[in-house]
Formats: sequence, C-alpha cells, structure tokens
Amino acid sequence: MDAFPHHYRVRASGSADADVRIDSDDLPSLATQAPVEFGGPGGRWSPETLLVAAVADCYVLSFRAVAAASKLSFEQLDCEVEGVLDRVERTTRFTAFEIRARLQLPTGGDEDKAMRLMEKAEAVCLISNSL
Repeated sequence: MDAFPHHYRVRASGSADADVRIDSDDLPSLATQAPVEFGGPGGRWSPETLLVAAVADCYVLSFRAVAAASKLSFEQLDCEVEGVLDRVERTTRFTAFEIRARLQLPTGGDEDKAMRLMEKAEAVCLISNSL
C-alpha cells in the first residue's frame, strides 16, 4: 500500500439539460443524472446511487482484505445496501445505510469466524467511516 495521504481526482462536466459525464484518469466515463426522485429521467447512475454503491463496494473489498489476512476462504459475498435520504432539521442528507450481506462459505467453512470477519469488515470500511 502507498503511504498516506492518498489523493483521488474525478472530473464532472455537463450542460443545462444533458447527462453529466464523470471521469478519472485511466477509468471509463460514466453518464449520470439526477435520480427520478429529484426529477431526473432515471436509467442513469446518480450521486445518490453512486454514494450507496461506494458503501457496498467498500464493504465487499474490506471483507476480502480481512478474510485474506485471517486466512478465511469464501466462495461469494453478495452485498446489498439501502441508503436512506431524508430531511433533518431543514437539511437533506443520508440518515442511514443498511448493509445486508450474504456470504457463501466452502463446505466445512468456519461460520463463527466468518461472522466475526463480516462485522470487522463493516467496522473498517473507510467509506462508511467517512460518512
């Protein structure tokens, strides 16, 4: 791992009514729009869905790292995250992220150890910790 701090740069550009294009060096561009709930057309990633996706992605990557460090073999981890956007004290913000994860272990896998590592992955996820 590189020494801290790490820097991540993303560019976004858009006109008054077209998709917003986001990109970063050496990554494919994404087309984004406001979500349907905010009058967007749907069918595109939005800042809201990207943020919730970042929580899910970070959970899976965090689990992968803690499982490798703890020598736990697993076959598949499926993670679904629901982010709750609400209005609190006249400010719109995410108030909760509910992580639902399903882990598939090989036959004879250590379920207790896997559960502890799933909890640890949630605790060390840098995206969740940043929010």
